[in-house]
Amino acid sequence: MKKLFRALLISAGVALVATGCASGPQYKDVASAIPTLAADHGRIYFYRSDSLGGGMIQPEIKLNDKVVGRSVPGGFFFLDEEPGDYTVSTSTEVTREVKFALHAGDTKYVQTSVSMGLLVGHVTPTLEDAETAEPEVETLKYTGTPMSTAAK
Repeated sequence: MKKLFRALLISAGVALVATGCASGPQYKDVASAIPTLAADHGRIYFYRSDSLGGGMIQPEIKLNDKVVGRSVPGGFFFLDEEPGDYTVSTSTEVTREVKFALHAGDTKYVQTSVSMGLLVGHVTPTLEDAETAEPEVETLKYTGTPMSTAAK
């Protein structure tokens, strides 16, 4: 009976951890479908590393106060936007934000990460450089709007 209970407990724990992770195609499976950036736009990648801590904390990500996605462990998505000033924010028990200017032809990378909070973890967006972000994004799953996976 103890073995059965232990097995059920382990299965429930694995299921709980799995529900916090991104589902969707791997980067390598959608890379060829990511469109070429238009000359008059910039691209913003949003991503979150796949970690065990804080998996159930998946707040909305807002770009200039408009919801554009969620901070999902192990996931990434991107948006193409016109040049301008942008604020990315996330909220749990506090609001955290990062501000930056986007120019035509730019690619920006916004990482969200979880830290301890009083009642619930805080998810903080930070601007990362391409050398750090690109290899990380390539290990993640696409959580944005569906794309055709046919090569472009």
